Amino acid sequence: MNDQRFLKYAKIFGEHGFHLYMVGGTARDYLLEQPYTDFDFVTDAKPDDMRKFLPDARFDFARFGSIKIFEDGVEIDITTLRKEGEYVDHRHPSKIEFIADPKEDSWRRDFTINAIYIDRDDHIYDFHGGLSDLEKGIIRFIGDPKKRIEEDPLRILRAERFAKKFGFVVEENTAKAMKEGEHLLSLLNPDKVRMERLKEKE
Repeated sequence: MNDQRFLKYAKIFGEHGFHLYMVGGTARDYLLEQPYTDFDFVTDAKPDDMRKFLPDARFDFARFGSIKIFEDGVEIDITTLRKEGEYVDHRHPSKIEFIADPKEDSWRRDFTINAIYIDRDDHIYDFHGGLSDLEKGIIRFIGDPKKRIEEDPLRILRAERFAKKFGFVVEENTAKAMKEGEHLLSLLNPDKVRMERLKEKE
């Protein structure tokens, strides 16, 4: 592991008896040896635990298990591992439950390539074949593609963005579900759709 920022916080969490993992786009781009400016970490520490040793963090969204640290102009997101209930509005889960198991947390993530967890010793936890899909250049939903899109139609645009950004191919069942669920985008906040489309141009 050569990400000094991650190692710094993994050490702090370890000293207080907790684990910290690099995840999502951060872990994906780290493995692809691509530059990244987003820092997404997850932990088995709950927000009340983190308050005790990260007093300068922002806890505005602590009820969702999410805190932010601003350091040298960089924003670091640290989220408690969690399990989500059913989605009620095509965007947000009805409830969340804090947990300690990365595997269980991984089921709420969208694509296999975004559900790879890496600890400070460079141990990789890959529960859905994300490493294989990274190597083969495949965008694939975790679980039932149709259900994942019904939960959050914005995932259609995310899949398109990642495919374009990395030159990856969208897996057949994922592509079929995206096409069939495209009409659900009209149910979303137009600003969310616009922001996601803007990311494609970055």
